[in-house]
Amino acid sequence: MAREGDITSLKALKTAEAACTRCPLYRNATQAVPGEGPARAPIMLVGEQPGAREDLEGKPFVGPAGRVLDEAIEDAGLDRDKIFITNAVKHFKFESRGKRRLHKRPNAYEIDQCRHWFEFERALVKPKVIVAMGATAVRGVTGKSLTIARSRGKLLPLEEGGQMIVTIHPSYLLRIRDIDPDWRVQYRLFVRDLKLCKAA
Repeated sequence: MAREGDITSLKALKTAEAACTRCPLYRNATQAVPGEGPARAPIMLVGEQPGAREDLEGKPFVGPAGRVLDEAIEDAGLDRDKIFITNAVKHFKFESRGKRRLHKRPNAYEIDQCRHWFEFERALVKPKVIVAMGATAVRGVTGKSLTIARSRGKLLPLEEGGQMIVTIHPSYLLRIRDIDPDWRVQYRLFVRDLKLCKAA
């Protein structure tokens, strides 16, 4: 296991995260899923945690929510290749239902323990703007809870420097797509939030 003083690159951070036992989630997950993207990306997108597919592939946002995110990034006029994408929690938390593994929301303790790794990511990447997608991501970035509805649609200064944009998680759009005929309105608002990155 890499000593924390040795974490001076994303590669070293990935090695350290792979050996993480800071909370119990590592016991059932396939692997830790590190962030991915350029070492000096101006934009960092932060989600909640890996899903079932991300847990198996070891990459963030490669499942259904990732496809929604890719579409929104493109519609916002951003370049995914210039964005660092990560999650507030690095291990997949789930409950088993037969052969299926159903997503389970990380609790405050798990988020706070994993914030240790997020701080390394942030220090190494040094993004100008961080997009916190969902309540778990907001807590992972700031260490506290904020109401999404009240915080959306603006650039918020961060104590450690840089700015934060608060928005929904793309998985929310997947959940409402089949039940809300106006889900595209929510999608457009999500794209609007991502466009704020250009103003940072």
